[in-house]
This record gives sequence, structure tokens and C-alpha cells, in this order.
Amino acid sequence: MSAVLEFPQRHAVSVAEYLRMGEAGVFQPEARLELIEGEILEMAPIGSRHSGTVNTLNRLFAQLLGERCVVAVQNPVALGDRSMPQPDLALLKSRGDDYTRSHPTASDVLLLIEVADTTRAFDVGTKVPLYARHGIAEVWVVDLTDRTVRVFRDPGPAGYATEISAVGEDILHALAFPEIAIQLAKLFPG
Repeated sequence: MSAVLEFPQRHAVSVAEYLRMGEAGVFQPEARLELIEGEILEMAPIGSRHSGTVNTLNRLFAQLLGERCVVAVQNPVALGDRSMPQPDLALLKSRGDDYTRSHPTASDVLLLIEVADTTRAFDVGTKVPLYARHGIAEVWVVDLTDRTVRVFRDPGPAGYATEISAVGEDILHALAFPEIAIQLAKLFPG
């Protein structure tokens, strides 16, 4: 006796399936995709304000931290079996192979940064809770519209217990590198 489905069923894609699909050429090479909770999502196009801010963050962290960590720009992070987001910037624990043998996982992440222009609702409403559920210690959402940085700390299954908003002339310190100071004025010039 065969079962009849009244409604179509979704098939959640695993990280392994997603990676095999990419290797098999299922996706266009220029496709900007993320795997979030088993669904393949197309990412928004990157505008110049967004890419310029990512460049600024990359330069600042590379200068301030040097060889103390890996500064990964828009690279995948494997979160469990069903998610592989590509945060705009990730500070990762140093590893001899620079993550050529495998993608970083939550335990490798020191800080994740999302730059939000048109994607603020998705970043804060979907990605930040995902990061919390996987125990990412700290996430910054750089909000280009409001010219603020929302800092999320103390992750748990229900989200982050601590949220701080930095504005104006505030200075940010990452939990993993408290001695390093990032001036908001450098992220939001003019």
C-alpha cells in the first residue's frame, strides 16, 4: 500500500548535499547562495556601500590583528547539518591550513559580522538567531541605514541574551580581542 501525500513535502538540503550540488555544477558559478536551515536562499546583490564597508572592516581587522586570527570575507561557515551561511566577515581561530581542508564551524568562530543595507530584517531576524543557536559567541550587525552597530553576545537556544547598540563616536571591542578598538567613525565616514 503506498502512502498518498495530500500536500507536497519540502526536502531540507543538508550541508553535504549542498556542497555536492556545488561541486557537480548545479549552481551557476556567479550565483550568490546560502544554505539556511535546509533551504537554499539567493543572497541580495552587493551594493557599493556594502562592499566598501566590508573592505574597511577587512582592512581594519587585518591591520589590528595580523596573524592572530584568520579574517575571512564572505566565506561559508558550516553550522550543523543544515546551514552554511556566508557572513560578510568572520574572525576565525588560526589554523595551519587556513581552512583549506574543511570549512570553519561554529567552534572556529571568534566573531561574525553581517553588513546590513537592504538585508537588515533577514540578518537580525533569521541569521542572528541561527548564530545564537549554534553558540557563536559574538555577532555584529553593521546597519548602514541607521549608522549603528548592533552587538549580540551570550548565545543560547532562544537567541542572544545581550544586545548592545553602538552609535556615533562609540568604540567597539570584540570579546575575543578586548584590547583592539574599532571606532564607529571609521565604519561610517562623512
